[in-house]
Formats: sequence, structure tokens, C-alpha cells
Amino acid sequence: MQKAVVRKRRPTPLSEYGRQLAQKQELRNQYNLKEHQFAKYVKETLAKKIKGDVTAAQVFIERLERRLDNIVFRSGIADTRSHARQMVSHGHFMVNGKRTRIPSYETHVGNVISVVPSALGRTLFKNILLKIKKYNPPAWLEVNKETLEITRKGVPSLQELGLAVEVPLIFEFYSR
Repeated sequence: MQKAVVRKRRPTPLSEYGRQLAQKQELRNQYNLKEHQFAKYVKETLAKKIKGDVTAAQVFIERLERRLDNIVFRSGIADTRSHARQMVSHGHFMVNGKRTRIPSYETHVGNVISVVPSALGRTLFKNILLKIKKYNPPAWLEVNKETLEITRKGVPSLQELGLAVEVPLIFEFYSR
């Protein structure tokens, strides 16, 4: 009895649209955003008049990185962006002394993000205090590891973030 010969097909290359869609989905999922939120960020970035040697890609990524849930994630307090989003929406953080429950809140240079004092006694934050001792935050964030206070000192560069996504392809996708 002979076995059937199975021929492997050569994978077909992605079309330009497929490449653009894949890049968009990868970045959107990485930042844990819904489609309409992500599209809004892209369209607002494309509508801005960008001055100097800053690219649209840089402005776009900076806007995503300024989100409060992302700051909490980058500071090492949360393990994932989803976890950071949940912590913010449960009201565990204050920005400049005012409690906020909005994960998409855009922080600015000099803003101080701190944990609500009543939440510091919870088991969740006691475990974070132990874990964060070994964590090195990015250069554009300053984290006080005893009080879990985050100060945003600057903006991240595309090179510092090391994204494996081609942002211009995302802009092309939305400019159809």
C-alpha cells in the first residue's frame, strides 16, 4: 500500500493591504485598544501639523505612551497593559493628587502619578512593592519604589521603545 504524497505549498506573500492590516492589528493589540480608539489616535495624528524634525510616527507613539494605563505598565507596577488598565479603572491611582479612573487619561511631562493611600494597604500593592525593587523603569519615567510614585520626566523615543511595527504602514491603512 502506497502512502499519498503530500506536497507542501509555498506560502503566498501578503498583499500590501495584508501587511498594513497585520501591522495595525499588532500595534492595536499591543496597546490593548479597541478599533475605534486606535483609529481616533491615528486620525488625530494625521490631522496635526507636525513641526520640526519630529515625524508623525513619533507623535503617534508618544500619544499612545502618554496614556495613564501605559504609564502604570511601563513603571513596573502592573505586569500587563490589561492589568494596568484594570487597576486604573478601579480607581487605584491619582494624577497630581486627583483620583482618576480613566485609563486613556493623557499624562504630561512633570505629572506625578501615585497610588491612592487607601489602596496601598491592599495585598495587591504589598506584593508589588516586593516585585518592583528589581525593576528598572525606562529613562523617561522616575519611579519611587517605596511609595510607588511615578513622575513623568520626558517622552520616549522610537528607538528606546524598540517597536517591531512599521508605523507608516498603519497610516497608509487608515488613509485609504
